[in-house]
Amino acid sequence: MSRLNVGNLFNENEDGAPVVSGISTFSSPNYFVPPSGSTAQRPSSPGEGMIRFNTDSGHLEYYTGTHWADVIVNNNELGGGTGSNTGTGTRGLIAGGLTPSIVDVIQYFTIDTLGNSQDFGNLVAVTRLAAGCASSTRGIFAGGASPSPTKTNKIDLVTIASTGNASDFGNLTLARNQLAALSNSTRGVVAGGDAPASVSDVMDFITIASTGDAVDFGNLIAGNEQLTGCSGSVRGLFGGGSAPGVTNVIQFITISTTGNAQDFGDLTIARNFTGSCSNSTRGLWGGGRTPGDKNTIDFITIATLGNAQDFGDLTSTRALVSACSSSTRGVFSGGLDSSTLLNTMDFITIATTGNAVDFGDLTATTHSMAGCSNGHGGL
Repeated sequence: MSRLNVGNLFNENEDGAPVVSGISTFSSPNYFVPPSGSTAQRPSSPGEGMIRFNTDSGHLEYYTGTHWADVIVNNNELGGGTGSNTGTGTRGLIAGGLTPSIVDVIQYFTIDTLGNSQDFGNLVAVTRLAAGCASSTRGIFAGGASPSPTKTNKIDLVTIASTGNASDFGNLTLARNQLAALSNSTRGVVAGGDAPASVSDVMDFITIASTGDAVDFGNLIAGNEQLTGCSGSVRGLFGGGSAPGVTNVIQFITISTTGNAQDFGDLTIARNFTGSCSNSTRGLWGGGRTPGDKNTIDFITIATLGNAQDFGDLTSTRALVSACSSSTRGVFSGGLDSSTLLNTMDFITIATTGNAVDFGDLTATTHSMAGCSNGHGGL
């Protein structure tokens, strides 16, 4: 084996490095620095196997020949069950809701497969209208009505790779339901909701790897309930809701800091009770009520500012729908179509546009659930 020790290596024109062919081994005990840049700076004509550090997502990524994929995604692959969990991939969780009675059930499924959801365990108490977020290892369910119509400040914790009942994480700064949550790999942010005294503009944050009570993050643009959230690794977005009338406003925050939300743009139509999910580049909102129930799916590019665009449609109109995602796929589950409870699960491919396709069924017809996954856009 030959060995070459150099500080810098350029081609004869000193405008780039020469191609190194064959099998090359890097044995430095320190580190290797790959090329880096934003999502917008990706090569226009990448070759299969190219690797780079994406400064927007904070992840290494590689080109598969058809799309850029996060190297870190492989750390989130779970499975080993039956039905929708026979394969491996990102695990989605949905918790609580109305069936039509209020329940404490947590369901799970593998987002990269197709099939019905299965029982994961139970929340600390029966809960509806809570909010969910997650790291790559832990799922968080915050607030809600428990039992209806009492507003709660509880925060529940589950370990996503296992199955079993939730445990107590701590408390929000303010009891409320009809709130929203989002997260990156370390921090969860919970916003808005129907509080005991009024509709809230409060945003709280938690450190997901620890336990304890939430801390004040800042304030939404205005008091807002029935909104939903999604995120990239840097930026979080809250969209829709009632503030106090049904709104189309999308707000954004920088997750790693604290401070008040700012205007991002608008959804294509004003609506509340949507489901929202994301990968590292796109955020989506599906379904909702305006006051009639909708099947509309909107998308935005997280790193930019501006109004949402039409993505396609869910398989049916519905509100009070739950959503979660992997790096490639979003799943919208359950909901209420007028007075009809649904067990429907739809999926979309986030990088494209088009109508949703049937994924499987929930264990029961349910609405007003909280959703999260271990492979969403903030990780």
